[in-house]
Amino acid sequence: MPEVYVVRAEFGRYTEDFLKGGYAAIGWMHDVDLSNIKSRDELYPIYREQHSEDTSNVVIGQQVGQIARFLLEIKAGDYVITPSSNTEIIHYGTVMPDSYYYFTGKDGCPYPQRRRIKWNAKPIERNAFSVPFQSTIRASLTVFKVNHERNFFETIGRKDLINESVLNVEFDYYTTVLNRILELDPKEFEILLTHLLTALGFEGAEHTGKPGDGGVDAIGELDVSNLAKIKLFVQAKRYKLQAKIPAKDVKALRQNIPANGQGAFITTCDFQEKAKEVALETGFPRIGLINGHQLVDLLVRHWDDIPSDFKEKLSLKLGLVIA
Repeated sequence: MPEVYVVRAEFGRYTEDFLKGGYAAIGWMHDVDLSNIKSRDELYPIYREQHSEDTSNVVIGQQVGQIARFLLEIKAGDYVITPSSNTEIIHYGTVMPDSYYYFTGKDGCPYPQRRRIKWNAKPIERNAFSVPFQSTIRASLTVFKVNHERNFFETIGRKDLINESVLNVEFDYYTTVLNRILELDPKEFEILLTHLLTALGFEGAEHTGKPGDGGVDAIGELDVSNLAKIKLFVQAKRYKLQAKIPAKDVKALRQNIPANGQGAFITTCDFQEKAKEVALETGFPRIGLINGHQLVDLLVRHWDDIPSDFKEKLSLKLGLVIA
């Protein structure tokens, strides 16, 4: 299975240059062509000479590690992703053979260490990936390897790149957990979601879901570790796994969100492509979409915060394995 790496473009500042030029690039050691470097150890003296301002061995080790990853570990056929300046959008492409080159010209991007990338014409929305994958790509490093490759290849429609041993898993983890969630009655589902939202930092001021509608609407504040507070309007729908939420349902939620608020739509199934477009449409409040797989991911992360009676009701234990 090819490996997946992130190469950042300074918070998306040079993403368009990457895409137009067909490359990914890093900015260390501007005056040195690294074509003949064969090992990480060779980079240390060059880095120290070029970056005398860095005196900490920890800092030097981290920076050299990223350069070595870009230069020596990324190989032809691997995938590189880079976030857009619009952080909701992820661009990805494949590494070309003999891809490294040292660039001395001027094309808008000042980074000289480059690798040729065949970028995919159509980017992908960040919320299409699993919660663990999205968490992985938030790392602050410029160059790093991404875990959860299976989710990446499934999301971009390349299951053929997944090892058979990984693909042929007898136990369908997500489907099993979601089927257990669907066994809850509407009120139980509403309470479970309330506990999950609280674990995420949601301070619910008002619950407005209609009895028996199979979902819950909630209005409250999302407190992000006391760094920011967001007025959040949440809708959740418990549908069969094969269903897909249409755009009209997302628009209906959007109509009830004031200009200073944001929305979240949580479901056990998935969303139509048009619904995903509506959720991020420019000029309207942002709506975060959580599909069934992502709902399971969130439950895994916050399982300790779920009351024991729900754990027993779902017949799941730590890790969401069938008890």
